[in-house]
Amino acid sequence: MKLREWMPLVGVVICVFIFNMSEFMPMGLLTDIADDFGVSESRVGFIISFYAWAVALLSLPLMLIFRNMEYKKLLILMVAMFTLFQGLSGLSNGYWMLMGTRVGVAMTHCVFWSIAAPLAVRVVPPKYEKVALSAVATGTSIAMILGLPLGRVIGLALGWRMTFVTICIVSVLALFLLLVFFPRLENPGTFTLNKLPMVLKNRVVVGVYVLLVLLVTGCYTTYSYIEPFLAQIAGFSDSLITVALTVFGIAGIGGSIIFARLSAGRRTIFMITPLAAIAVALLALRILSDSPAGVFAAVILWGGVMSIFNTVFQEEIILVTEQDSTPIAMSLFSGIYNAGIASGTLLGGFVTDTISIGNIGYVGSVFAVASLLFTIIFVLRWIRAFEAKTA
Repeated sequence: MKLREWMPLVGVVICVFIFNMSEFMPMGLLTDIADDFGVSESRVGFIISFYAWAVALLSLPLMLIFRNMEYKKLLILMVAMFTLFQGLSGLSNGYWMLMGTRVGVAMTHCVFWSIAAPLAVRVVPPKYEKVALSAVATGTSIAMILGLPLGRVIGLALGWRMTFVTICIVSVLALFLLLVFFPRLENPGTFTLNKLPMVLKNRVVVGVYVLLVLLVTGCYTTYSYIEPFLAQIAGFSDSLITVALTVFGIAGIGGSIIFARLSAGRRTIFMITPLAAIAVALLALRILSDSPAGVFAAVILWGGVMSIFNTVFQEEIILVTEQDSTPIAMSLFSGIYNAGIASGTLLGGFVTDTISIGNIGYVGSVFAVASLLFTIIFVLRWIRAFEAKTA
């Protein structure tokens, strides 16, 4: 492929980066936002949770509203609205204004994540589909490498509002790239509720949704409060917290590369290993919290396998659904993923306020183990049955 042929995928990946940076960024600025508004860290965490619940509840309804819009127009509309609400977030002068603008961003997030992976696959030849999926996962990882730490650096230096403004500026550049390079892609308009029963009758899809809720709840019970955890429990300085968040993302890129190069023919291994490794990493965070090297080891393991998890199960949804059902399946995937984020953030806030922030890794690991057992007992069996039926 020539460089110009890669540009539509590049545009999608940049959007993946800024949408992820926007969602995750408050997790690195919990303390600053809380201090500015005079509220607790767990109350700021509620903004993250409410954002995620908005995505979870609105993903399917909004995709139904926009189901007939040509894909390039839909993508550009979502990025333009994202840019607007992102700028308004940077102008927020109170807790509830920030909450409102974040809901606006969440609404654009709903639609974008329903179409991001399917569009990434469609703008490249079939032999590059795994590369496209890995690129989407890499965009998420880069958001954690540069986005979360960079947002934190900007927030500490210039104030947390400037972090939102910076994302607004980058999104303008992404919008220009899409306008110039992204091709017109007809939307067949098959995204209807009539496809929903077909999706929900697929046991593999439903199994992925269940393990998604379990695993993501566990991860975000911990990850949503990783900044105060590293400061209060591990005793990290501001600069060392930024380094840890950067390392998490770098490990995620490594995981994406491993998936792209080694996953072919190793479907089961690439499903089971990330779930087990995440459980170990979440446990290790608290156990090794007295050792900076131990904490970094846990962060590296967690970041690397989380990227693999995100990619392998998105691919699974695409593999086991018909093309005209994939958007609705991915819309539900995005909604359920964010329900897990919301649940995890609420649970992490409850643990922080009532027990101890030091226990968030322990609680998160329980959910990770549950997702592992569910996958081994049910999901893998349903996948084998699906393969036998469609062979």
